[in-house]
Amino acid sequence: MATLENKVSAVVGDRTAKVLETTFSIKTVGDLMRHYPRRYMVRGELSDISALREGDETTILAQVYAINKRPLRGRKGSILEVVVTDGTDKLSLTFFNQAWREKDLKIGRQGLFAGKVGVFNNKKQLAHPDYELIPDGSDVDSAVEGFAGKYLPVYPASAKLPSWKISQCAQLAIGALDEIKDFLPDSIRSKHNYPTLHQALVQLHQPADLDHAELARERLTYDEAFLLQSLLVLRRIELKKLNSTSRKAATGGLLDAFDKQLPFELTAGQKAVSKEIESDLAQPHPMHRLLQGEVGSGKTIVALRAMLAVVDSGGQAALLAPTEVLAAQHLRTIQKLLGDLAQGGMLGGSEFATQVTLITGSQNAAARKEALALAANGDAGIVIGTHALLGEKVAFRDLGLIVVDEQHRFGVEQRDALKEKAVLPPHLLVMTATPIPRTVAMTVFGDLDVSTLRELPLGRQPITTHVVPVKEKPNFLERAWQRIREEVALGHQAYIVAPRISADPDADADADLDFLFGEESDQISSVEELAPTLHSGALQGLKIAVLHGRLPAEEKEATMQAFTKGEIDVLVSTTVIEVGVDVPNATIMVIMDSDRFGVSQLHQLRGRVGRGTSPGLCLLVTNCEEETPARERLNAVAGTLDGFELSRIDLEQRREGDVLGASQSGSQSHLRLLRVLRDEDLIEQARNDAEQLIATDNDLSDYPALKSELVKLQRDQSIDYLDKG
Repeated sequence: MATLENKVSAVVGDRTAKVLETTFSIKTVGDLMRHYPRRYMVRGELSDISALREGDETTILAQVYAINKRPLRGRKGSILEVVVTDGTDKLSLTFFNQAWREKDLKIGRQGLFAGKVGVFNNKKQLAHPDYELIPDGSDVDSAVEGFAGKYLPVYPASAKLPSWKISQCAQLAIGALDEIKDFLPDSIRSKHNYPTLHQALVQLHQPADLDHAELARERLTYDEAFLLQSLLVLRRIELKKLNSTSRKAATGGLLDAFDKQLPFELTAGQKAVSKEIESDLAQPHPMHRLLQGEVGSGKTIVALRAMLAVVDSGGQAALLAPTEVLAAQHLRTIQKLLGDLAQGGMLGGSEFATQVTLITGSQNAAARKEALALAANGDAGIVIGTHALLGEKVAFRDLGLIVVDEQHRFGVEQRDALKEKAVLPPHLLVMTATPIPRTVAMTVFGDLDVSTLRELPLGRQPITTHVVPVKEKPNFLERAWQRIREEVALGHQAYIVAPRISADPDADADADLDFLFGEESDQISSVEELAPTLHSGALQGLKIAVLHGRLPAEEKEATMQAFTKGEIDVLVSTTVIEVGVDVPNATIMVIMDSDRFGVSQLHQLRGRVGRGTSPGLCLLVTNCEEETPARERLNAVAGTLDGFELSRIDLEQRREGDVLGASQSGSQSHLRLLRVLRDEDLIEQARNDAEQLIATDNDLSDYPALKSELVKLQRDQSIDYLDKG
């Protein structure tokens, strides 16, 4: 007998086990049991070939009579025709681009074949039938009984391991399997009328009917949600047990002085979220909060108020940004917002003032030395930086708060390295401008408290977005360049975004954007080609500059400074301007080859315009034809400014693994059945069940099997995404 932990070779043999491992990373019996069927085919009772009619769903017992392989006409590929007979008539089995089946379907082999009867050239045929070959010497009657009239699971398969072969392996495993100990508490299982874990696995691979298969699938999907939510609930409890320094803002201090000099009123959302954060900071355990909001919703102000509260309490705040461009932008923005409050210890500085400093990898030695000293002695209450903040030489006098901007750009190791620079666990605020659907937040960030900013500050102008289909209407591109000239003539500025730095794909290995859709092509726009072409052509006479990730840091900073001051009319850039760049005077953006970008990324990019008092315009240039998936994506972006709606569309169109973390895209992902949009109700139920169970038994001492399963899950490297890595 076998357990789920046994090597799969124990039930299928070494040869097949090797193929299972190399093809699907299946190493254990448990891995095989969790290689779930995609769907089921219903096989009919045995029929004679002579009695078959077009459209019949049939199963026949027949012998291979002849085989013919020929190339397809007018295109690549081949067709394999296998003629079988049962003595009453002959029937063709056709397989497109599956020549490898010739090795199995040799003349004289007997088997069971199932599918839908079609007619071609007056000949009856089954296209891509399911089949099971009967080994020589086997009992035919038993084979028929086991095949006909049953529900056939159809598995993710390959040339080396067709679905029927995987099915055979699963049956062998089930036959050898000991009773599986169920980790799901009986009370929860009974509440939802779920089968046991053993029953669910058997029913999924050997369903008596489709209702049993569906119930088994629901139980196993629920398991994934429940284990994940239990782990997240336990993690929240552990975080609450950590001791931290309470960081309550001082009355009449720096934060109050900042609020008094703000030239605008905070939105109701900003006020509500700030109140939540201030309450968290006042607690003796560390805050762990996610702040999400639409592009331009004012997250920076909210984060700055949190940092000032910490400075008021005698501590320091570190703001971690993913790029030097964004870090420098944060420095300028915060210094501008604070005014004399950022001039601590200087002539003219306010009595409440602190200092704000920047630490990046490309700083010259003198600037870096000064910044390190300000952070170490505590004069700099706010320290902004890139990955350089994680360096050994960077020290803080009293690090009380870590703010992580664009959290998806950082792994857990990087955050932990920064946390180590604090005496006690610091408070943590992670920000994202990529709106996250509620169930994704529950699934991926379930150990964080979530705050959401939906409304835009007063005065923010709407952004109009249009698709520019250059293949259908080439003159529209000329009109796009015209619109840029018109905006510049009004005193405004423009962005042009290209997906590639260089025209040479080989030279672009370190480009800012990995292509998400389609194949690389020489026809894709690049910054280095586009800028000179426009400079001498459609935008001649305008001041044009380029910005991308391979430029020296000093040049990038100088370019952004010049653009911010209005000294540059048009900035031709890659996606380095995607987040954080704030130039209120920029009113138009043209995104070349926009189909190469994801939905959320396009939403992020266009958020760089319309940040001042004038309306924004975003033009999505594409060569994609109508009614293609790529055009549908672009139409969706053009059709709404609701980032949360676009986030859902993005998630629906991408592999879920891309959302849940890189480790989730592999074959060994913990989440094999769970889909965060489709299974919203299930996730919420699992969350409630986990919270209720753990509320009555914090250490799960009454549920040793569940506790063991969670420990195993915690060890699994495939769930690193729980740490937002």
